[in-house]
Amino acid sequence: MKAIFSRCCSKSLIGALTLCLSPLSLASEWSVNEVHLQRGQIEALSFLGGAKANTTIITFQHASGWEYGSNFFFIDRIDDDVDDGFNDKDWYGEWYTTLSLSKMRGEKTGFGAVKDIGLIMGFNWAADADVTKYLPGVRLSWDVPGFAFLNTDITAYIDDSDGVAEGGVPAQDDSFMIDVNWAYPFEVGEQSFSIVGHMEYIDSRKDEFGNDVESWVLAQPQFRWDLGRQVMNEKDKMFLGIEFQYWRNKLGDANTDETTAQFLFVMRF
Repeated sequence: MKAIFSRCCSKSLIGALTLCLSPLSLASEWSVNEVHLQRGQIEALSFLGGAKANTTIITFQHASGWEYGSNFFFIDRIDDDVDDGFNDKDWYGEWYTTLSLSKMRGEKTGFGAVKDIGLIMGFNWAADADVTKYLPGVRLSWDVPGFAFLNTDITAYIDDSDGVAEGGVPAQDDSFMIDVNWAYPFEVGEQSFSIVGHMEYIDSRKDEFGNDVESWVLAQPQFRWDLGRQVMNEKDKMFLGIEFQYWRNKLGDANTDETTAQFLFVMRF
């Protein structure tokens, strides 16, 4: 494995796991773990040729609630069928923990359709690119009928990458992010479905060489069918579906807009 991955593991990944596992050591009120398998065509950035390649993504994802808030993190293992320096045996992860003001105060803290306000801290990490981001901010949790959850996260997008001098991509100025994330389960006859995902906006900034990094919009909704309910008579254990990805100005590249659909299989435990 590349030396850059070893360096990232020793510094960024261990730090991220330490941060996210410390609140998890407290007694959780609920916990959901999933393993995802995705397969589809992913587009390289324009300056890397812009070619599409069949790509496999294996994801471990965790969500849990505890006495004063909630946690969420995932780790992707990404590998495509082309050896071009993009998505080649790469790792990517994000972690977020939220402190609920309602839980901390022992009473509802919100207004109108906002049922809770939280203080959120996030961490994004990419191995090959040697990227580290911190995302402190605020979460608004909405009370909307039918949704298992619906949140709006408004955070800073603070770059702590080492940049080109240390073998990574160019470091960037700080920015901000707005992310909407949701889960909407529903049934049609005896079939169970859900639409799960998020949509984010990250504002423009400049890299260490003064080049523009364009603002981007990324939407990743998943349409899931509860396969486990049909084949094992167990609900919410195994899902089959599709993840749609729309990415305008992918990774800040003004010449790359991506629209793709990926096969999705999920095991929950």
